[in-house]
Amino acid sequence: MKRILIITYYWPPSGGSGVQRWLKFVKYLRQYGWEPVVYTPENPELPEADNSLQKDIPDGIEIIRQPIWEPYLIYKRLAGLKKEDKLGAGFVNTSKKPGKFKKLSLWIRGNFLIPDPRCFWIRPSVKYLKQYLAEHPVDAIASTGPPHSMHRIAQKLHRHTGIPWLADFRDPWTNIDFYKELNLTPPANFIHHRMELQVLKEASRITVIGPYMATDFKRLLDRPYHVITNGFDPDDTGTPSFVQPEGKFIISHIGTMAASRNPVALWKALQQLCATIEGFSENLEICLTGNVDVVILDSLTAHGLIQNLNRISYLPHNEVVDLQKSSAILLLQINNTPNARMILPGKFFEYMASGRPILCIGPEDGDAAAVIRETGCGKIAGFEETDKITAHLSAFYEAYLKNELVVAPAEINRFSRPELTHSLANLLDEMIL
Repeated sequence: MKRILIITYYWPPSGGSGVQRWLKFVKYLRQYGWEPVVYTPENPELPEADNSLQKDIPDGIEIIRQPIWEPYLIYKRLAGLKKEDKLGAGFVNTSKKPGKFKKLSLWIRGNFLIPDPRCFWIRPSVKYLKQYLAEHPVDAIASTGPPHSMHRIAQKLHRHTGIPWLADFRDPWTNIDFYKELNLTPPANFIHHRMELQVLKEASRITVIGPYMATDFKRLLDRPYHVITNGFDPDDTGTPSFVQPEGKFIISHIGTMAASRNPVALWKALQQLCATIEGFSENLEICLTGNVDVVILDSLTAHGLIQNLNRISYLPHNEVVDLQKSSAILLLQINNTPNARMILPGKFFEYMASGRPILCIGPEDGDAAAVIRETGCGKIAGFEETDKITAHLSAFYEAYLKNELVVAPAEINRFSRPELTHSLANLLDEMIL
């Protein structure tokens, strides 16, 4: 067995989207000749805890946990929060007017905690792992970000040891959707770009989740970028269930709904259908599972849909799969941001494997739209295309009433976690030659 050291911030019991990609790679790497060793924080700030993910950790795998110091405890103390309070995901506002303290803390985070608040873990991790690698050699190193501090750790180890290094980007760095919200000064912006370019130059191989992300990085540095998408695990999803869900006409969205994901055109379409189709309002349920920005709630209220909302703060991953299969349609809302074409969320592939139709609202020339067309797993409409969204919903609802709301996506096995891990293993084999 070849050995690979994987540096990741997110690892069970951490829940949320950040943990899935490399947890599943680790689950299947042994099948392709690689023994994973995971390096992760002992005491991270968890977005959510999800003990259902423990089942995916292979027996006997070596997991190295080292303490991390993060500024979140100071933030919580100053914000009047308890130590155990969750900070939530990303840039979701739960109040209409974020306080001055929150704005100040965001400015400090962007300009002083570079590349991210996990930067204080870089130096002690490099020191520890240098000694570890001297005593326990590996054939390759992999880092996954964000947080991009993980890439900084791997970069320094690569410089010191010469061990081949794969840098995996689940999201972009300086082109991530919230980058402008960091309110960076010119010096801080320069440092972020310099760090990003150094990683792109020095990594032995770079993997990204979609073609547009590869194109975006290519404008920064012209080199090969290897696309390995996210995917679904057949152990979780089972065989796609081509059955008509019983009960209400449920439109489900899984995951964070920040302000940039507010589907105003969808709310307009649903408001129109409630007014024109008898019984539609009574049958309609809008299920939002995850952190929801106050902008979304205000928009639902403004369109007369708040009474149709079923809001679920968090579900363990195994329950999320059941919710997807019991929904009528699944909403894939792409962030309405300049980088929208490259957004290809991990949940999308589980949506696909659930056997339920997908309604994607986002760029019709983006990566998500391309996969939908290739597989036939749903319908697509642009951010402002209310009429098109209304037409899609009307067709879905008519099929729902006839007990014919089914979808049979084609050739989706290439997005299964075992197949994707096979691609990763082939790349690692090539990297160490």
